Amino acid sequence: MAQPYQHLSVENDNGLVVVKITREEKRNALSATLMEELTSVAREIDKDPRIYAVILTGADTFFTAGADLSDKRLNETARMPLIERRQALRIGPDMCAAWERLEAYTIAAIEGFCIGGGVALALACDLRIVGRSASLRLPEVPLGMNMSWHSLPRLVSLVGPARAKQFTIFGEALDGETAQNWGMVEELTDDGAAFETSKMWAAKVKALPPVTVRMSKEAINAAANALHHATTFMDRDQYIVATSSDDFKEGVRAFLEKRPPDFKGS
Repeated sequence: MAQPYQHLSVENDNGLVVVKITREEKRNALSATLMEELTSVAREIDKDPRIYAVILTGADTFFTAGADLSDKRLNETARMPLIERRQALRIGPDMCAAWERLEAYTIAAIEGFCIGGGVALALACDLRIVGRSASLRLPEVPLGMNMSWHSLPRLVSLVGPARAKQFTIFGEALDGETAQNWGMVEELTDDGAAFETSKMWAAKVKALPPVTVRMSKEAINAAANALHHATTFMDRDQYIVATSSDDFKEGVRAFLEKRPPDFKGS
């Protein structure tokens, strides 16, 4: 890509782009800067019709720890006027939307743990390849937040409503085999092989007519996503309500203090 990135490594090998998250000192946690970079790189990739596939990957033992709750810029949103806060909270959903809108075929290669916003980002890709020891989890609801970023319809499309409720509400981790059996991931590999397996799928894409691949992807997304915005347009506002509650404060305190929370519904 034309511009350097602070937390991403980006390589273009004759139309196969590999985007690697490199914020390893923070377990690839999604800071505001990293989310902006992921949005920017997706939009840059989408300008080049010669790119046929994109592999998004992380480290050997973690994809991403999810949103970085210690990030100063993300924490500042709580003190903003409401209209500015709503604007600032677009950063996560805009990132996922940019990846979902890519015309090139997108593959998430996941090793180790993939948490919260990392799951949301992977759900925005076309294919998910995971190592056998991978662990996927949504901790938001047990912490007093809603799961946002327009990710719930994507999850429901893959696993159905009952399993989407189970995965979202209870915040329990799914191992790679269970995630595959549920339909959340499309291929399970030996640990350490997710990236190479993703390259094999990318090679299959390269062998196909590029225009019909892009048209088919667009048509399938249009059919699958037709009601997605209508069912999640309010999730930013739900997040604002949820994180303004006493239960959210209690959830975070209990997590930091390593004790069971005492929720009051207030």
